[in-house]
Amino acid sequence: MDLLLKSVATAGQQKPATSNGKSMLTASNENLANKPATAAADQKLMESDRKIVSPPRDILGLIRSNPSSSQKLVKSTDHRSMLTMSDDTMMMKQIQATHTPDGREVEVRPLFGLVEDILNRSTLPIDAVLAGPQKHMENLEDKSDQASFIDMLEALSFTIDRIACEIAYKALSGSDVHATTMSLCHLLSNYQWDAKLVLTLAAFALNYGEFWLLAQIYSSNQLAKSMAILKQVPNILEHSAALRSKFNALNTLIKVMMDVTRCIVEFRELPDAYISEEVPEFSTAMAHIPTAVYWTIRSAVACAAQITMITSMSHELAYSPTESWELSTLAHKLNTIHDHLNERLKLCNRFIEEKKNLEALKMLHDLFRMTHIDNMRVLKAIIYAKDDVQPLVDGGANMKRVNLEVLRRKNVLLLISGLNISQDELSILEHIYTESRQHLTRPERDGLFELVWIPIVDPAVEWNEKQSLQNRFEALQQTMPWYSVYHPKIIQKPVIDFVKEEWHFRNKAILVVLDPQGKVVSPNAIHMMWIWGSAAFPFTSLKEETLWREETWRLDLLVNGIDQVILNWIREGRYIFLYGGEDIEWIRKFTSAARFVARDSNIPLEMVYVGKSSHREQVRKVTATIAAEKISHCWQDPAMVWFFWTQATKHVVLQDPARQSR
Repeated sequence: MDLLLKSVATAGQQKPATSNGKSMLTASNENLANKPATAAADQKLMESDRKIVSPPRDILGLIRSNPSSSQKLVKSTDHRSMLTMSDDTMMMKQIQATHTPDGREVEVRPLFGLVEDILNRSTLPIDAVLAGPQKHMENLEDKSDQASFIDMLEALSFTIDRIACEIAYKALSGSDVHATTMSLCHLLSNYQWDAKLVLTLAAFALNYGEFWLLAQIYSSNQLAKSMAILKQVPNILEHSAALRSKFNALNTLIKVMMDVTRCIVEFRELPDAYISEEVPEFSTAMAHIPTAVYWTIRSAVACAAQITMITSMSHELAYSPTESWELSTLAHKLNTIHDHLNERLKLCNRFIEEKKNLEALKMLHDLFRMTHIDNMRVLKAIIYAKDDVQPLVDGGANMKRVNLEVLRRKNVLLLISGLNISQDELSILEHIYTESRQHLTRPERDGLFELVWIPIVDPAVEWNEKQSLQNRFEALQQTMPWYSVYHPKIIQKPVIDFVKEEWHFRNKAILVVLDPQGKVVSPNAIHMMWIWGSAAFPFTSLKEETLWREETWRLDLLVNGIDQVILNWIREGRYIFLYGGEDIEWIRKFTSAARFVARDSNIPLEMVYVGKSSHREQVRKVTATIAAEKISHCWQDPAMVWFFWTQATKHVVLQDPARQSR
């Protein structure tokens, strides 16, 4: 409740407008042109106009001690003043004629935030008001002590008070709603469209917020109680049941007024560097903003007239279904306008986002062509550019959050994959990663390399609605002893596009190697990691060529790092049979015959079941039978079987130039 009191008090600071150029009032020659709207959009708004038709009214009995004043109040909300469709063009010309901006600029966002807070706290359901003060409402960010905010209020408070007095006087005198709206347009002629709207809503909030502030605190504050009695607040609340439909209609209209205003403010905040009126979506919206401003100001005037009627007449006289119908009709009108503008705003934001993405993508390409003194610029561009959060999780330190500084001037391997990376791949990679760090001192480990997982997810996916994705990401992250980004969504779309364009990432995991200066020394060293492990460090093309020159096709190259038993057999000079298949009867016969021949020939023979590259479940069952019957050596971990076949396939491809080119 104190926040509503503070909001109303802050908005009501009344000081004459100064001309010392303070704060946010700056000169500008910018003027939003208003191009003709598209035919389809105009038709939609015209159809909305047709729905504003005056219903029959019965004003007999609306008599008070001052009949003429009562009649004026009724007249102020007379539907006969609403313009027909045929008058719409003429009305828009009148509105445009009042728009003569003099270059002053008003940063309306802080003021609109204050207005929103007042009106949100003033549009509670009537039952909530009757229930007493609200104790658990969210807090408004306190900007009242900020120098720029105070300067802005000093410059605008006189204008806001003048508008508030104009609205209140015209409402009491029974002026025509359209005439009052046009009067305000003339009063605000030198301001841009968004400023006209926010200043009018601020003036409306000043009076409307005061009424509901008294309604919410008069029972606990003697000063508020005395003022509330003067404004008949207790009497109005006592008969709130009869006025419920009117209060509901007021709340609905005020909320849509804020929606339209918010939309127009966001249009004004679109960056000129990325969008102009040459963009059809933007020019169409700009053409409709004067209409939106007119109807929103008119709605504020209508709401003020209704609340004036309620506080100036007895509850029996103030109640009329017709007034509620008028407010509902205006709400429908503004909803139509808001839907149209909001759709254009989404299209404009999408257009801007695409231009920014293309700009960022070009920056990434340029960045990787440059020479750097360290790798920080490159890593920030790929992972996270800001310093407001710690973007990495250290899997080797109980999932501790860390900064990118831990990677400065180090060889960094970027493991780039989707969330569909297999557990087999991770198991083998973990084995190689862990083995590479055994028996090394801390300086030796620091001089080796660091691994960072970069998960790639579709930017269009609404992550908050996909708990299964979050669960999958966390499950994978928990198995990694290396670094990973703390959340996939910090990887921006331009980075994803760059990874696909420059490093040819599709769906399979790749391992991009960056040297301590951030230079790419290998766009995909994953096959080198599978074959030679950390022995392939620093994973350059030259290192790979050297390793291949030193290697021949040998079994230990396929099983290195996954099976010490086989490596021992190789050193002992034993003969080793590798066999696969999924027919257990054939396996029994084959192994039995092989052993018989080996014994008869005195050959030191060992046999290893390597399964198949497919039919994983059947291979698992066969492996279990072989182990149980002790038929031969086998790998009960499916990851070992997967790794063997991956290695074998890689060797065939890498040794055959014709296959590499496919």
